[in-house]
Amino acid sequence: METVQEERKRGSGRRRAAAWLLPLAALCALLAFAVTAGIRERTDAAAALARTTEEAAALSVDVVHPAHDGQHGELVLPGNAQAYVDTPVYARTSGYLRAWHFDIGARVKKGDLMAEIDAPEVDKQLLVARANLATAEANLNLDTITANRAERLLKTNSISTQERDNAVSAVASQRAVVDSNRAEAARLAELQSFERVYAPFDGVVTARNTDIGALIDAGAAPAKELFHMGSTSVLRVYVAVPETWSKLARPGLQATLTLAEMPDRTFPCALVRNAGSIDVAARTLLAEFDVKNPSGELLPGAYVQVHLKLPEGSSPLTVPSNALLFRAEGLRAGVVKDGRVQLVPVRIGRDYGSSVEIVSGLRPEDEVILDPADSLTDGAPVRIHAVQTVSAK
Repeated sequence: METVQEERKRGSGRRRAAAWLLPLAALCALLAFAVTAGIRERTDAAAALARTTEEAAALSVDVVHPAHDGQHGELVLPGNAQAYVDTPVYARTSGYLRAWHFDIGARVKKGDLMAEIDAPEVDKQLLVARANLATAEANLNLDTITANRAERLLKTNSISTQERDNAVSAVASQRAVVDSNRAEAARLAELQSFERVYAPFDGVVTARNTDIGALIDAGAAPAKELFHMGSTSVLRVYVAVPETWSKLARPGLQATLTLAEMPDRTFPCALVRNAGSIDVAARTLLAEFDVKNPSGELLPGAYVQVHLKLPEGSSPLTVPSNALLFRAEGLRAGVVKDGRVQLVPVRIGRDYGSSVEIVSGLRPEDEVILDPADSLTDGAPVRIHAVQTVSAK
């Protein structure tokens, strides 16, 4: 058995070991806290550095929201004015021009004498045809008398039936000759009437392509026109309506027309017909507007602008021209979504210069990047510097 003294020695050793363990544990805890704090500080610093680096890498951009057209739903399209009736005037008989009576710009009425052609050959041929007709009519008269006489003689058996039949046949044959000569004389008389050239309708002479003494060859190919005329009391205006608005181009649609040379004037017009088919190359629908022009202020061939009122709420969106990106895959616009770039394909309509009409691809709430860099890529981080409110037009 252990003595009391030995037990006391062991207890004293345990107390001395416990006295050393407490400071050691505290020191270890202090060291662990310091290490943990250092690791956390380095982790926080690395995260802050990453955030700073990411923020520095994000491009600062200005954005704009697509705006509705500032013309209150008005669609303005270019048009080409043409005479309602536009036709060349040709000669129907050959000869030499004896006289012309109207020059360019002259207003003529239907039936006005415009030119006279000297055709002596036709005149002589008509005289011969009329003489032949007179001869044939005289022969027919004689044959008719002979046939009547033969009919009376046959009743008294003074001639044979064959002789009577021959006389009747001669009348029929000569009547055919008369009809033929009469038709030839009428043909030449009509040909002679073509020596006088008349206006085919009320209009304006827009070209004169002949002069006194000029040889007129009616059988030439291609034929040479003497005059060119246009009916300008009503003008046709042809407009290429974009496919987007083709449903609007229906007969009866009212519109107004303006010209650059008369900026303070407007002319009412109406859509009368359309082509009924979309041009596959231009993606447009050809429409015809008629405009009254009783005073002749509007000239055929003029470049005009046709103003169409759009239905409520259908005015197109527009964005500044400097918001577009021209890429090999097509036209794109940079839109900011959740702090990143989305390159959205867009289709444009009319080009106003400083702005363009957006047919498809954008919505009014989209944030479209202004002046995007050519190197802008899809998914690139960006931060919005300012939201512009400048009108797109």
